[in-house]
Order: sequence, then structure tokens, then C-alpha cells
Amino acid sequence: MLSSTARRRLPPLHALRAFEAAARQLSFKQAAAELAVTPTAISHHVRLLEKTLGVPLFERRTRRVSLTSAGKDLYPVLRESFDAIAEAALRLRTPSARKVVTLSATVAFTARWLVPRVSAFQQANPDIDLRLHASDEPADLHAGVADAAIRYGTGNYPGLKAEKLLRDSFAPVCSPRLKLRRPEELATQTLIHFEWRYLRSNNPTWPRWLRLAGVGNIRPKANLVFTDESHAIQAAVAGQGVALLSLMLVSDEIKRGTLVQPFKPSLEGYQYWLVYRIDAQHSTSISGLRRWIRTELGLT
Repeated sequence: MLSSTARRRLPPLHALRAFEAAARQLSFKQAAAELAVTPTAISHHVRLLEKTLGVPLFERRTRRVSLTSAGKDLYPVLRESFDAIAEAALRLRTPSARKVVTLSATVAFTARWLVPRVSAFQQANPDIDLRLHASDEPADLHAGVADAAIRYGTGNYPGLKAEKLLRDSFAPVCSPRLKLRRPEELATQTLIHFEWRYLRSNNPTWPRWLRLAGVGNIRPKANLVFTDESHAIQAAVAGQGVALLSLMLVSDEIKRGTLVQPFKPSLEGYQYWLVYRIDAQHSTSISGLRRWIRTELGLT
């Protein structure tokens, strides 16, 4: 583990800021306009950062740039850090008597599960403002990016209080218009996939489900792959194929009948956890979050 002194040996902050703006805009020119400097200055700062780190951060092409793998690793860390600084500065400039609690979750979980239930939080906690932080990058709770987070995994979150919520399960779902009845009919369908952020052998994937269902030799008509789980859900609702999806995230669509689970089995997924700093576990804001989430999950 790095010492606190080693951790503070940061690259030049002006270079970090220039890189973050250029990475977000994927344009040196637009980054320059945002920071009120010249594109040449942005290019100079980025090259200084690349020299300091010893790796290229951008692939430079005519009229456009793209992030290298190193740039993709660095960008979300800086984005989260600058967002946290901006949020802290805003709170200091505009102090409020009202409490604000920030809950972080993945983009899909925020859109599919949290947003439809915000009104219930407001009714139960009229004196607390809820801020939802949607990001597929785990929020740094110790840095103040968020007060709490919904994490999906094994529960190993060092330095944080992790409260088990429930275990997810995955199953094939599709529009009822497809009129599927048996797993063997998947050979006539398009299978909808989404890419898992971390590649693990026990991720709920189509190959695993097909083997479990005893139809591992089936070859679908086509495959449709999304990088975002929400887009896979939308494609399934639109009747573009059959998706292996979290039954928790599509529970509302199944209740409305816009999606159906045509057959079993289901695959066991990971568990959902509510995590927060240990020193904040008795705060009224965290208590309000806990009660709201557990009530909505039927755990109280």
C-alpha cells in the first residue's frame, strides 16, 4: 500500500484538468474553449501529463482524438474527483438548512429501479433532498463522491459498512409478441447480450444459461450486443430478440406485461448491497435511505 506521501505525488493539476476536459469532450478544441485557453495549451498540458506518467493517453488522428487504454483508466477517476470537488464547492457557496443525501448506483439500476421510486423517498423523508449519482464506476465514498451506494457483487467492500439486500436472478425475457414456449425455439431468435464490466466465469451469461437449460448446442439466428444493460432491456421490450436479464430490473415490465419470462430455468446472479461509510451509519440521512430501500424491497 502506498504511503500518504507517495499518494500525494500528483502530476501537475493543470495538466490533469486539461486531460479531463479533453477526454470528456474528445476534442482539444472544445476543451480549450471550456477552460478559456488555446488548443495548443491543451495539447502542451496533455503531453506534459503523458511524459509524467510515461504512457500515451490519447490516440491522435486527423481532426479527432480517442482515448488509449491508459486514458480510459485515468479519465473516470479524474471525472469522479472533479465532480466531488465541484459538488463540495457548491455546497460551501450555497449552504442550505436542508439535508442532502447522495446515493450512487449503476446507470441501469438508477434508471430502472431508483428513479421510479423517488417519490416514495420524498414522502417518507420530507426534510431530506435525495441526489442520485448514476455511474458504472464505483463511487469513492471516502472521497465524498456519494454518501451511500448500491453495489452489485460479493460484499467485499473494505472500509465500508455493507448491508445485504437481496440476491438477483437472471432469466430469458422477451416481448409477448414473440410467442415463445420452449427453450428450443431460441434457435429461431436473436439473442440479446450486454457486456459485463468485469469478466468472471460465474457471470450470468447466455452460454451458461443454455447449458443449464440443456440446449447448449443451439445456435441462434443472430446475436445483438449492447454495452449498456438499459439498452438491452429496451431492445427486448421492442421485440428485437430475447434477452437474459435481471428479473429485478425488469420486474415493472413483467408486471405490466410488456415483457414475459417464457420459460425456466433462471440463473443465480450476484447480491445487491447497500454500502456506506462506517462513521455515517447512524446519521439520519443514511437511516432514511435504509428505510426507503428496504421498504421498497419488502424487507421491513
